This record gives sequence, structure tokens and C-alpha cells, in this order.
Amino acid sequence: ALRRPGHPVAAAAPGTLGRRGFLGAVAVAMGVVTVTTAGQTLTPLRPLSLFAQRRPDIGSQGVPVNRSAAQAGVVEAAGDPAYRLRVTGAVARPVELTTGDLDRLARREAELPIACVEGWSVSARWRGVPVADLLAAAGVDPGDDVTVRVESLQAGGRYRASELNHLQLRDPDTLLAVALNGERLDLDHGYPCRLIGPNRAGVLQTKWVRELVVIRA
Repeated sequence: ALRRPGHPVAAAAPGTLGRRGFLGAVAVAMGVVTVTTAGQTLTPLRPLSLFAQRRPDIGSQGVPVNRSAAQAGVVEAAGDPAYRLRVTGAVARPVELTTGDLDRLARREAELPIACVEGWSVSARWRGVPVADLLAAAGVDPGDDVTVRVESLQAGGRYRASELNHLQLRDPDTLLAVALNGERLDLDHGYPCRLIGPNRAGVLQTKWVRELVVIRA
């Protein structure tokens, strides 16, 4: 570059980056981000995928797990042979079902996504018992104005229970699922049974369900 007489080029102050140094640092930083996020789609780079969303292939049965049974403290209760799913509350007749009962009743299949607040969404094939069928078995009329609180074996935590409104209860694809992608539900995915339904955030698809409590308006 040409320099005008009497106007020497200013040198960078000690301990600071010159223009070239600054641009070089930006280029390096952009390269690091590109490589670490490229691991989401390029298999050889997956170990470098620091900022990637949770991968669908990490987790049993092809679906990610954001909270395991061990983390939720339900391993023993979920595997207890004395486990019973209960339908209680404002019902004509309380219902209790074993895991074997649930397996026999689980004839409905639906393709439904799990959408997590962490940013991932995975569609899967579920098989289970429509919640509407369980309410009918408990003597709840389809026209009754009720909601249902779905309670987990998990003893604590913000999402240990969720609620189904009247419209969700009547949707035939609102299930207590016992199977995922053609296999018996894995413990980390909610064994013995879990809630799955359309248009619900993943944190509201309650796992390790122990009780459906019917509440009249």
C-alpha cells in the first residue's frame, strides 16, 4: 500500500490484535463452529458435535431419552410384579390393570412425534390403549365434562404429572402406550406404560404412568 509522506502506518498497541490478527481470529472461530455443528449430519464428525441437538440414534428404540428411569428413581417401582395401573377419581367403578392386561388391551397404533424443549423432534410408531377406552371401562360417559390427571411413578419433579382436557381424552390417538417402534416399551421410555398423544410437548407425555385420576368439572 502507498503511504503518504509524514503519515506513518500506526502499529498495533502491545497486547492487542491488529486488523489481520482480528480477521484471522474470526476465521478460526467460524471454522470451529462449522466443524462442531457439522457433526449433526456428517457421521465422521459426530464426536466434535458440541453444539448439536440431541441425536435420534442416541437412546434405545430409535428415540432420544432426556430423563432415564434411574434419574427419575423409578427402576424398582416400574419393575415391581405388583404394579397396577389404576383409574380412579370421579368414576363409577375403579379400574386396576396389570402389565399383562395392558398388553392384551393395547391394540391401537399411531404414528406420533415426541417434540422436546431441547430442540429435537422424532416421529415414532406407538401401540397402546386409548385413554377413552380406559375411561369407558371405569364407567365414565363420553359426554361427561371431565379432565384426567396423569400421574407417574416418579415421586418428585415438575413434570411427574400432566393433565388431559376433554378434547384430548376423546382423541383415539391419545394412548397409554406399551410398545414403541414394534418393541415392548423400554424402561427409559416409560415402561410399564406411558402417555403419548397428538399436539403435546414432550415433557407432558408422562412416563411410568401409575394412575389416571378423573376429575369432574
